[in-house]
Amino acid sequence: MIQAPYVIKDLEAIRKTSPLVHNITNYVVMNNTANALLSLGASPVMAHAKEEVQDMVKLAQALVINIGTLSPKWVDAMEAAMVYAKQHNIPIILDPVGAGATPYRNEVCERLITQGKPDIIRGNASEILALNKVSHDTRGVDSMHESTDALDAARELAAAHQAVVVISGVTDFITDGNLVISNPYGHPLMAKVTGMGCTATAIIGAFSGVNPNRTLAAAHAMAVMGICGDMAAETAEGPGTLQMYMLDALFQIDADEIEHRMLQPLMV
Repeated sequence: MIQAPYVIKDLEAIRKTSPLVHNITNYVVMNNTANALLSLGASPVMAHAKEEVQDMVKLAQALVINIGTLSPKWVDAMEAAMVYAKQHNIPIILDPVGAGATPYRNEVCERLITQGKPDIIRGNASEILALNKVSHDTRGVDSMHESTDALDAARELAAAHQAVVVISGVTDFITDGNLVISNPYGHPLMAKVTGMGCTATAIIGAFSGVNPNRTLAAAHAMAVMGICGDMAAETAEGPGTLQMYMLDALFQIDADEIEHRMLQPLMV
């Protein structure tokens, strides 16, 4: 169960310390995720040249790897950054965008998970199923499964790689292979904006930079992401304005908002 006081504690720590989150991410979402991290109170850096990733990781409190737009040079940089981060106990969060869609993408996922050993993996249900080799029924980066469909696969994946696995969906699930935490917060309109999942992964990076408990860091990040989606949707008129108000919500969310939203009964 996600508890408001601990979510608030992590959020306040982010705003007090402004953890540096090093992102090697895709072209589509760089601007979105950088602004989301800034709005939340973290400090983003986007650096993908292999020649500097180790130096940049050295400065960071978390490393976020997102494979959305792949190239061989970027994959080399991702692996180098992950290996260095693991050696220096810097949390690594992997977003396997489109896992299962192509053989190359699957090979990259296997390589990064095996060599880079991420602490947290966040994906939609289809991506998690593909990573666990349960299903390769993926259409681009969109999930063709519900989050509940991938829960067993997430547990197995987490246990096999000693990682926390996050499944995004109508209800998010966070598991370390044994414990399973559900996050019911969020709004359907979020699925209509590209990069919302990638943004969630970046936000997990910020929370991992202040909370050494990987499971709770991921759960608290997903709760804040979902609550901000609910806040933004109350004012938005469609996907365009949701994206704008999402940044405002990340900036405005505070202890009172979290307590209020988490104490309210969920609408069914």
